[in-house]
Amino acid sequence: METLWSPWRMKYIANNGTPDKCVFCTYPTMADGPQNLIVHRGEKAFVILNLFPYTSGHLMIVPFDHHPSMGEYEPVVRAEMMELVNDSIKVLDKVYKPQGFNIGINQGSAAGAGIAEHMHIHIVPRWNGDTNFMSTIGETRVLPEELEVTYQRLAQAWKKPL
Repeated sequence: METLWSPWRMKYIANNGTPDKCVFCTYPTMADGPQNLIVHRGEKAFVILNLFPYTSGHLMIVPFDHHPSMGEYEPVVRAEMMELVNDSIKVLDKVYKPQGFNIGINQGSAAGAGIAEHMHIHIVPRWNGDTNFMSTIGETRVLPEELEVTYQRLAQAWKKPL
């Protein structure tokens, strides 16, 4: 039997409780880099890598203001978030050339939101055949690059004209 290591999962498993502070509120107070994974900042929202990604390039659009549902944000915030979704797709197309995307909002813990108290939008790049026995039977994901490498690639791409 072959053994595959996924050591980053232990961080998620061990820290499955509710943190004292919202990471989506705390991370923007830090300088952007691999420590906070913010690849781009807008006026009302920012783009951040998912710390526990489904695929390489899994991004999230997060408003700076802390509210649990879309309806609590002003239209200008929602509009900027949708523009950041569009820009994220352009960046991911340039860097990773995916064949499709899953874009979604898990509003509320019953809907699967890991951080239900601060609404955010997921953008997951997809490729034909990227779901195989590892994820469907083994409940394990295999990512082809380290998160810090993904951060560097996407942060650089955001600096270039879209």
